[in-house]
Amino acid sequence: MLSFKKPIKFDWDKGNIDKSYKKHGISTNQTEEIFLDQDLKILKDIKHSQKEKRQIALGKTFANKKLFIIFTVRGDKVRIISARTMNKRERSYYEKT
Repeated sequence: MLSFKKPIKFDWDKGNIDKSYKKHGISTNQTEEIFLDQDLKILKDIKHSQKEKRQIALGKTFANKKLFIIFTVRGDKVRIISARTMNKRERSYYEKT
């Protein structure tokens, strides 16, 4: 199980920082908030981990918006790759486990 030191440091790629907002309406603040969720679920992203190990985070924002985030850990920082709202299957998994 992956665990994070608090406070968590984030590393945002300049070319990627607005991608999730433009495509899915998810802000960087919302993305970072889910890492404070007590019910945060972290899964391995085996499908997309060819060059570096990627993880999937399922969690909720302070406003209870449930997000699906793909990220990697570089050193002591979390680098967000993408963020979107959870789909029905992901919400079901998050709520049951």
